[in-house]
Amino acid sequence: MPLEMNREVFITCAVTGSGSTQDKSPHVPRSPKQIADSAIAAAKAGAAVVHCHVRDPETGAPSRDLKLYREVTDRIRAADVDVVLNLTAGMGGDIVFGAPNPLPTQPGTDMISAEERVAHVAECLPEICTLDCGTMNFAEADYVMTNTPGMLTAMGRMMTDLGVKPEIEAFDTGHLWYAKQLVKDGVLESPALVQLCMGVPWGAPDDLNTFMAMVNNVPDDWTFSAFGLGRNQMPLAAASILAGGNVRVGLEDNLMLDRGVLATNEALVTRAVEITERLGAKVIGPDAVREKLGLTKRAPRG
Repeated sequence: MPLEMNREVFITCAVTGSGSTQDKSPHVPRSPKQIADSAIAAAKAGAAVVHCHVRDPETGAPSRDLKLYREVTDRIRAADVDVVLNLTAGMGGDIVFGAPNPLPTQPGTDMISAEERVAHVAECLPEICTLDCGTMNFAEADYVMTNTPGMLTAMGRMMTDLGVKPEIEAFDTGHLWYAKQLVKDGVLESPALVQLCMGVPWGAPDDLNTFMAMVNNVPDDWTFSAFGLGRNQMPLAAASILAGGNVRVGLEDNLMLDRGVLATNEALVTRAVEITERLGAKVIGPDAVREKLGLTKRAPRG
């Protein structure tokens, strides 16, 4: 596949994530106000999309509390800057197995229904929400991120019926394969939106050969973004633009701006804007993203 650079790039900022990073940097936001303020700062720096998880305000631990999601989304929507809202729907499919025997499962297991996994999406009605399109061993020794075909079909139908655009999170080529099946089955609408998740143990590694294999499995009429973890966040941003895609940066994926320098979401977005423009591309805003992806900005339900 010849390189066909994307000349109009949108930047997504993944604001806080659900990893155990809350004590590794003082810049990782915890409370709804901190998360919203960081998202707003990222938008002012040039992010057209903000991707949000919520955390327990006291401990920083990942949360699925619907009230926290509602506060974050209300604060962002009330801001003096426009931005496309993207909420995670990735939580609620976690299995932590015991050792040496796998059962019973261990603390940290969080398995809930499709309806529960999408409840905050139905309540807050973001323009985009994520759909992790497969099951994989996920970093820790006995933790499995679980997304069965039946679960993905149910969640995908709910998102489509709500009028919320699923962002397919593809951690390996098989996830793209199943995403195409979901479109073929009419569960997801085409053209779809994909996030290529590179370098997440133990999914697709973040070398360029694997990245291009992922890119080559995205249908030509779909829109994709990509991210890499840690020090490879900015190189993957450049690679994605050169391969025809868009960019995701943020503290969910990387805590450092430079060696020894802790990042903020705003600073990471500013760096991504610089890279995009130095490559000769234009950074587009939220209205252009809505037009490109067929999104409609909506207020939360009263």
